[in-house]
Amino acid sequence: MTEDFHRPVMVLETMSHLLQDRPSIHLDCTLGDGGHALEVLRRSPETFVIGFDVDGEALSVAKERLDREFGGRFLALKADYRRLPEVLAGLGVPRVDTVLYDLGVSSRQLDSPERGFSYWGDGPLDMRMDPEKGTTARDILMTYSGEELARILRDYGEERFARRIVREILKVREEREIDTADVLVDIVKRAIPVGARTGGGHPARKTFQALRIEVNNELGLLQRAILDGFYHLRPGGVMAVLSYHSLEDRVVKSTFRSLSESGEARRVTLKPVTPEAEEVETNPRARSAKLRVVKREMRHDTFI
Repeated sequence: MTEDFHRPVMVLETMSHLLQDRPSIHLDCTLGDGGHALEVLRRSPETFVIGFDVDGEALSVAKERLDREFGGRFLALKADYRRLPEVLAGLGVPRVDTVLYDLGVSSRQLDSPERGFSYWGDGPLDMRMDPEKGTTARDILMTYSGEELARILRDYGEERFARRIVREILKVREEREIDTADVLVDIVKRAIPVGARTGGGHPARKTFQALRIEVNNELGLLQRAILDGFYHLRPGGVMAVLSYHSLEDRVVKSTFRSLSESGEARRVTLKPVTPEAEEVETNPRARSAKLRVVKREMRHDTFI
């Protein structure tokens, strides 16, 4: 099993809100390679950690990694955090003390060409978090209508050249399969004006982000998932969410604001916490991360 683990983002900042000094249960809704869970287990010796992930490879890595040192204080499950209520009910766990959502894509997924998340290389256009089920990015590119594709690129990628890119996609798919990353990158580069390709990162970044969000329905149920996690917190419990692009952060921000305005939560972070410059320097993928934290108010103790 590889030792090249995904590097967790803003560990110190996140741990400052999640660590408990008494027996507690921590729920990691996006376990990945187990980086944040490892820190909770090391720093909070009376905490039991439950971890969810839909990625079977990451789950295997996390299990092997954490069982070595913390067997008996750690449980990893192949589960979607959007099914949180039924999974916790099946475990007989009505409440937890802390919850973490680390949204986005892990380094393991990005660095595995066969997963299709990266615009570098010639990997197949898959992009499924759970590679065992669901629609792939290739399926979307080859079957969605032009209007649907334009909506995805515009709404999920905030791509201002969405229609130009879609016109090129429709033209190419009449002649061949759009089934690898390099083919899609070439399409995007041809569609975007030369002058607009300089600065702002890779020209296909927004297109790949948009397709990934659509493949995994990342935004469709995010608010509901956050609320499910919140309402499974004990009164006084804490939830932390790490997001990596403005669309995710907008959902997190509005959800936390609504909980605060209703009196059910206190926003621990009024503004998002962002990584220190030295972390970004050593881990460039942390650059866009934002951390928001809420605490469940003691006087509210109901489920929805």
